[in-house]
Amino acid sequence: MSDLRVRFAPSPTGFLHIGGARTALFNYLLAKKEQGTFVLRIEDTDVERSTQESVDAILQAMDWLGLSYDEGPIYQSDRYELYKSKVSALLDQGLAYRCYCTTEELNAKREAAMKIGGKPRYDGTCRERTDQPDLPYVVRFKTPRDGNTAFVDRIKGTITVENDELDDLIIQRTDGNPTYNFVVVIDDAEMGINLVIRGDDHVNNTVRQIPMYKALGYEVPEFAHVPMILGADKKRLSKRHGATSVMVYREMGFLPEAMVNYLVRLGWSCGDEEIFSMDDLIAKFSLDNVGRSAGVFNPDKLLWLNEHYIKTGDPERLGGLVAEQLEGQGVDVSDGPEMAAVVQTLQDRVKTLVEMAEGARFYFEAPVSYDEAAAAKFLTEEKRVVLELLIKYLGATVSFTLEDVEGAFKAMMEESGLKLGKIGPTVRVALTGGTVSPSIYEVVSVLGKATVLARLQKALASLV
Repeated sequence: MSDLRVRFAPSPTGFLHIGGARTALFNYLLAKKEQGTFVLRIEDTDVERSTQESVDAILQAMDWLGLSYDEGPIYQSDRYELYKSKVSALLDQGLAYRCYCTTEELNAKREAAMKIGGKPRYDGTCRERTDQPDLPYVVRFKTPRDGNTAFVDRIKGTITVENDELDDLIIQRTDGNPTYNFVVVIDDAEMGINLVIRGDDHVNNTVRQIPMYKALGYEVPEFAHVPMILGADKKRLSKRHGATSVMVYREMGFLPEAMVNYLVRLGWSCGDEEIFSMDDLIAKFSLDNVGRSAGVFNPDKLLWLNEHYIKTGDPERLGGLVAEQLEGQGVDVSDGPEMAAVVQTLQDRVKTLVEMAEGARFYFEAPVSYDEAAAAKFLTEEKRVVLELLIKYLGATVSFTLEDVEGAFKAMMEESGLKLGKIGPTVRVALTGGTVSPSIYEVVSVLGKATVLARLQKALASLV
């Protein structure tokens, strides 16, 4: 074990976003590589927007991605007494103050500042106020006015901001609840987090938080700000670019290993390699190879990776996942062929589990009707002999191995003089209801003798 302690700290106000998932992944990989500790903290101080449903969605997404945590989940809502004690300590030390300015007054101050070319920030009206009237107030942190705040970002390098550019941040609202920037400092320090890896939209927060660490007597951790993820139009990733929720991709039939592989490559590289298992990533991941420029989300690349992992995946595992998909559609798979065998006929033909489930459906449900155009062409009276000969030869086949099925077809073709091109479409429509399916020999072998003969008999009876 090393002394590295990192964390992922989502707010439970919605689903786990693609960007948040990548941040969690980077933290997880570094902790695993360096044998450190990965902490999960739920930042639920936004009482109005935080929900248990969102907490559950975040935990499910992390579980699906395989991002196990060593400590947590720790909830900020359980730590309010600690936060309040820290507010009181800062007030007692003169490092924070009560601000009684109303919303209307604050708006007027901002407008006045902007009219003269200044920044729309608080002007410090209550900073040195000593009276305590019986009025609503917030508590503000006394940000140092002199000097600058600087830190060395593990990804972006040295970042420096003059302190007179910073505002006196609110650390406690009028309702007594603490604010994000304040509790994050306390939690990271009290939990021993010594490297904060988060999105670079937090850089401005970092320079505001560092003075708070110092005022509270905490050691300042290292920081690494990961570039944002953008859509194809180079704007911040949003719903207009497609799904942004991790779990939506699960519903769309993506595998977690494809998502992990894709997310890590959004901003990190290892030479020209594209395919990484989780073990590979743990061994190779480094913040040194995280780029400074934003990653662009490419759904086609994700789909390519998913196709790869389906093609190379374990049929038994994929079979279980496809069974879940089918059962979710009301398809009973309990009395059908082995799922692993079904998967093997489809692995090279699909890009998602949803596609695989759709392609597998005929294995478990006999066609209620046939595709009209296909039936008009391939299930006609002149195809009667084809169906009758197939019933004869397949009925005489004891074992339905792929080799025996192929042998039965060859014997039937020798007797009839027909080529497979004249037989295959009729068999395919009879067994699946349409003209698209895996290899006909595979389909017949996997469906099994009883099912195949029953469907051929049904097709024979339907001829017009």
